Amino acid sequence: MHPNREAYLVNRNVLSRRLLAGVAVAALALTGCGGNDNAEPAGNDGSAANEYANLSGELKASGASFPDAYYQEVISAFKDEAPKVTINYNATGSGTGKKQFGEGLVDFAGTDSLVKDSDGVAPGSFLYVPTVAAPITVSYNLEGVDKLQLSPETLAKVFQTDIKTWNDPAIAADNPGVTLPNTPIVVAHRSDGSGTTSNFTKYLAAAAGSTWKLGSGDTVAWPASTQGGEKNTGVAQIVKQTNGAVGYVDLSDAKATGLTYAAIKNKDGQYVLPSLEGTTAGLEGAEIADDLSYNPLNAAGASAYPITAPTFIIVKPSYDDANKAQLVKAFLKFLLTDGQELAPEVDFAPLPANLKEKALAQVDKIQG
Repeated sequence: MHPNREAYLVNRNVLSRRLLAGVAVAALALTGCGGNDNAEPAGNDGSAANEYANLSGELKASGASFPDAYYQEVISAFKDEAPKVTINYNATGSGTGKKQFGEGLVDFAGTDSLVKDSDGVAPGSFLYVPTVAAPITVSYNLEGVDKLQLSPETLAKVFQTDIKTWNDPAIAADNPGVTLPNTPIVVAHRSDGSGTTSNFTKYLAAAAGSTWKLGSGDTVAWPASTQGGEKNTGVAQIVKQTNGAVGYVDLSDAKATGLTYAAIKNKDGQYVLPSLEGTTAGLEGAEIADDLSYNPLNAAGASAYPITAPTFIIVKPSYDDANKAQLVKAFLKFLLTDGQELAPEVDFAPLPANLKEKALAQVDKIQG
C-alpha cells in the first residue's frame, strides 16, 4: 500500500469533519438570529437529526480486501454519527471472511464472491447485501510503456503463462505502433482465497472462452512460475517492485500504489480504461437475482469497463442478540444511504437506485 495513503485518508476525514463543524456553527448562529430562544439545537442526542447517536455496542467483521478502503471510510463516518458503536472490519480476504462468518466468529462478512457449499456457511443462514462495485484493474510495470491495450484472449494467455515476454506477437497485435520490450512477464496473483480472484477468473472464463484453461474461483491452480501476494495490497506491491510484472488489483489500491493499468477490450470491441464511469456503465446491464446477487462482468455497452466486480456483505437473517441486530441494521442502512456518497472518494461506484432500494429492503428483513 502507498505509504501516504493512510495519512491521506485520515487528513481527508479530519478536514471533512472540520468543514462540517464549521457549517454546523454557522447554521447555529443563523438559527440564533432567527429569534426562537426556546429551540434546542439538534445534535448527538438521539433526535431526528441523528438517529444513530444512542446506539452502543461492538460489531466484529472480516472478509474481502477489495472494498476495504470503502468500508473503512464508511466505518469512520458512522463513528461520527454513533460514537458509542465500535466496528472492527478485518480485511482477511473473502474466503476467510466467509469461513469466519460460518463459524460464528464475526457478526457480518464482506465477500466479492458468492457463497459456495465449501465455504462452511449453511444454506439459509445468510442474506446478501450489495454495497458498491469497482473495476479490477490489470496493473503492470513495464519500463518505457505507459499505455497498453489487452484483449481478453491475450490477457488469458498472459495470466496462464502461455505468453512469456512483453513483445509477444499477440500483445503486439493489440498494441499497433507501440514498441514493446523483450522483457519477461512476471504474473502476480492473490495467494489467499479471494473474491477478486473469483471475479477476475470468472471474467476470463466468460470473455476469453476456451482460451482460458484455469477455471474460476476464490483460488485457482496458478502456474508455478507466477508470484502470489496476500490481499490486493500484496499483489500491488509485487507489481510496483518488479519490472515486467502484471497483476489484477482493485482500482483504489492500484491508484494508492501509483500503478499503471491497461485498457481492456470490452464486449463491444472497445478498449476501455478502468474508471467509475465505466463501472457504472457495466452495472446498468447487470441482471439482479432474487437473492440480490448480480454479475456485471463482461457487460455489453461501448463505454462499459468489462472487469467490473460487485461486492457484498453477508449477514444473518436473525441474530440471537437484539442489540446486535439493531447495530447491524443501523450500520448497513447508513452504508446504503449517506455512505453511498463516500464511495467515489475512494474509487468505488455507488449502487444504482433500483438495487440500492432492494438492498435496503433486504436489511429490513433482519430480525433480532
